[in-house]
Amino acid sequence: MSTPALRFRQLVKRYAGTPVLEGIDLDIAPGECVGLVGVNGAGKTSLLKCLFDFVRVDSGSIDIFGRSHREPGARGALAFLPERFMPPYYLSGAEFLAYMAKLHGNRYDSAEARAMLDALELDHAALAMPARKQSKGMTQKLGLAACFLANKQAYVLDEPMSGLDPKARARLKERLQHARSQGATVFFSSHALADIEELCDRMAILHGGRLRFIGTPAACRAAYHAATLEQAFLACVN
Repeated sequence: MSTPALRFRQLVKRYAGTPVLEGIDLDIAPGECVGLVGVNGAGKTSLLKCLFDFVRVDSGSIDIFGRSHREPGARGALAFLPERFMPPYYLSGAEFLAYMAKLHGNRYDSAEARAMLDALELDHAALAMPARKQSKGMTQKLGLAACFLANKQAYVLDEPMSGLDPKARARLKERLQHARSQGATVFFSSHALADIEELCDRMAILHGGRLRFIGTPAACRAAYHAATLEQAFLACVN
């Protein structure tokens, strides 16, 4: 059996003594696409923060391709887009992409950057425009472009569809499917169950700090005898 791309074992996180994550167990295989689903406040963003060691876990472990998430080198295999992403306001789009390429140890290639903007339906004018003048949708696409240009083994995206219009959402789905065709792992959170059903091999429903379901969208519908994934989700969290 291959080493999981991401492995969460008995993960516990508390804030001021209040449990936010309780005993999370989840393996994500290399090349797999897994969607993390839950109501607001379910702990999705906290789980991703733990993965990147932005917050310290209270107990349990996280491994990235077999290495502890506490090792900075282990996190080098990941590209990450946080929720409510905003690049530094004073950087132009091109400056931001060049800066991110440098952080990832890559060379900035303007032709590749323009091709990626085309793939994500972002006007090339964003390259010269400072972030403070860009719309939410433009900055979201810019952040996604930086992730995909990093060419990592795994992409971890927190609400990646946020702020995107229908055409841009379709383009992002194409880009995610392309990344998977290249063997990349995708782990993303979303409130859009239609996107989960379309893109994901498996889904994980997080509620009340615990994973209430892990499996395929079809298995989720079957488990709750539901005609739609939305109905299955409601039955799971209620």
